[in-house]
Amino acid sequence: QVQLVESGGGLVQAGDSLRLSCAASGRTFSNYAMGWFRQAPGKEREFVAAISRQYFSTYYADSVKGRFTISRDNAKNTVYLQMNILKPEDTAVYYCAATSGSAGTRYLNSYDYWGQGTQVTVSS
Repeated sequence: QVQLVESGGGLVQAGDSLRLSCAASGRTFSNYAMGWFRQAPGKEREFVAAISRQYFSTYYADSVKGRFTISRDNAKNTVYLQMNILKPEDTAVYYCAATSGSAGTRYLNSYDYWGQGTQVTVSS
């Protein structure tokens, strides 16, 4: 089992930045590729970003490319999502997820473990 705990969400204004963190415990963190997803009210959960487990290759949704950066620190068992130039449409609950696959993926069903989520609200 892998336990994931997100933090860093909050209420910000459009144009501001936030950094989300996801702390992992349980099994060896470096054995998992990691992803961030988000879910806005009334919408399906959608892919945001992913990072591979070994070479730290990254992959982004088009809607956040150039504004968000995913990174990981295997020594701290933590994955991050740096979010810049936030927009009201970024408002959602953000979830981190872990997959035993070597590379991150945009497909929800590929992930084995999920955190409880952290709320991000961007006011206009």
